[in-house]
Amino acid sequence: FYRGNHVIGVAAIATGKEGRNTPPGNYKITQKDPTHKSSSYGWIEDASGHVVNDDATPRTPVPPGCRYVPAPMPYFMRLTNDGVGMHEGYLPGYPASHGCIRMDRGVVKKFYENAYVGMPVEVVR
Repeated sequence: FYRGNHVIGVAAIATGKEGRNTPPGNYKITQKDPTHKSSSYGWIEDASGHVVNDDATPRTPVPPGCRYVPAPMPYFMRLTNDGVGMHEGYLPGYPASHGCIRMDRGVVKKFYENAYVGMPVEVVR
């Protein structure tokens, strides 16, 4: 993270996996939502809360007795109209998202608090 030309923060991230790469480019934050849920991805869980499909979409058939759960994306900061943004998420140490930039729980809230709608964001490879 930069303020002017000064680095004020560094954090680990997870970006888009192969086939769903995070698109490089220059963006602006267009929306902030601290309790955002994905409209495109989630999982299916049974009545006991056990996950039976960890890579579901709203169109995935839901078995009887189960339910679709949209993926939580806390501290979401939208970069593109088609859903790419930055948010809190699991960091396995390799590209793993559907295109978003996942940020560590320990830093994302502070970044969210300092980010603003219209703030420039550069995504580089």
